[in-house]
Amino acid sequence: MKGMTCFTLLAIVMTTVPSSAICQAQEETTVRVRVIAHDAKVVGSGVGGARVYVRDPATGKIVAEGKQEGGTGDTRAIVIDPVKRGSTIFDTPGAAVFTAHLSLTRPTVLEFVGEGPLAYEHAVQRAVKSMLIVPGENILGDGIVLELHGFIVELLEPKVRVPNGDEVSVLVKVRMMCGCPLEPGGLWDADRLQVTARIYDSGRLVRTTPLAYAGSPNTFGGTLLTQGISPGAKLVVLASDPSRANFGSSPTITIR
Repeated sequence: MKGMTCFTLLAIVMTTVPSSAICQAQEETTVRVRVIAHDAKVVGSGVGGARVYVRDPATGKIVAEGKQEGGTGDTRAIVIDPVKRGSTIFDTPGAAVFTAHLSLTRPTVLEFVGEGPLAYEHAVQRAVKSMLIVPGENILGDGIVLELHGFIVELLEPKVRVPNGDEVSVLVKVRMMCGCPLEPGGLWDADRLQVTARIYDSGRLVRTTPLAYAGSPNTFGGTLLTQGISPGAKLVVLASDPSRANFGSSPTITIR
């Protein structure tokens, strides 16, 4: 228009065109995230699943969150067959997964966080991975994989308290973080584990007793002498496989 400056034109555009059209358009990007147990399978509904959230570290804002639910995946594909570069391992029918739908305007570094197994609060671990995500470049298949190290250790006996001065039977259930079973010579070999009952007094380790495989999958047991232990000391069972970087402990029980 005659006599109209560029500043006038800009003012007209800003009052007549939605701000979203002036800004760079957002583009939806689909990203699959899988939380798995280190040296095992996918963390699925059998152990409570896993919490997943996606965070923008520049702003601290959580841009997506939810729960991973489903099965543990195909045992043969994950732990038996040789893995070829570029092959799909975890993306099989029914396998647990969390799918994030992200709205981005530019390539952005995001943090992907997985926490689980949610059914066992004392065993929950956390894995974080930082990655540049590009708008419109979907990440499907196995997706972004987050590994949780450790074991689920449940104390079956004693359950409430440990009497002082007695020989006490100790029985625990130890599983991989996905719930996969441990047994001698199995895919997850119970013979690899060191399982010990430990007594701590005022934070100091005062007694250790090894526990042996108890005859059924995942179970380890033995006897623990509490004579001479001060009331108020704590009993905890520790499962260790240092060669595979997996460790886990039971909840503590007080000796009375």
